[in-house]
Amino acid sequence: MSVALSVLTPGEPGFEKAIEQVAVLRIAVFREWPYLYDGTAEFEHWYITKLAEAEGAIIVAAKDGDDVIGVSTGMPLLSEHEELIGPFSEHGFDPAEMFYGAETVTLPDYRGRGLYREFLERRRAHARRLGGFRWETFCGVVRSADHPLRDHAARPVEAVWERLGYRRIEGLTTGFSWKDLNEDEKTEKVMQFWVRDL
Repeated sequence: MSVALSVLTPGEPGFEKAIEQVAVLRIAVFREWPYLYDGTAEFEHWYITKLAEAEGAIIVAAKDGDDVIGVSTGMPLLSEHEELIGPFSEHGFDPAEMFYGAETVTLPDYRGRGLYREFLERRRAHARRLGGFRWETFCGVVRSADHPLRDHAARPVEAVWERLGYRRIEGLTTGFSWKDLNEDEKTEKVMQFWVRDL
C-alpha cells in the first residue's frame, strides 16, 4: 500500500470533495470506542459546514490510490461553534490565538504507520504559516472506566498525545451531544481539551 498526503485549503481543487470524505470517515471511524458515534448524514452536513466556510481551514487528506483513507482537519478556533470557543476565554486563553484541530481519523487497516504524526505535523505547519496563533488545541471524549461498551483491547491515545507535546488542561472542557450506538436518544458527552504551544 502506498499512501500519499495532500494539504487542501478552501478554494483549492479537491477541497469540496475532501469535505465529503471527512463526513464519510467520521461516521465510519467514530463508531469505534471511545466515541461510539451513531452518525447521520444530516448531522454531518451541519457539522462540516463550519469547515467549508472557515477562512484558514485545512484538510490533510491521505489517499491510497484514488481512495481517501484518512483525514485531519483544522481551522482557527474563532471559526468554530460557541461551545468550543467559550471555555477558552473562561480559562485565560485568547481564542483568537488558538488553532483548533477538529478531527484526525484513519481507517483501521492504515493505522500504526506513522500517519497520525504526519497529519498533526502538517496541520501545525499550516497554523504557523497563517500566523497569529500561539497554541493548537483539540478535544477528546471522556468515558467512564465502567462503560458497558468499553473496548479493553483499544490502546489509550492519551499517552500518544502527551508524547507529541499536548497537555490536558484541567477543567477546560465542553459538552457535545450525539447518540451512542447503545442509546435511543442523544446525550451530552464531556469533551476534554488538550493544548500545546505552536
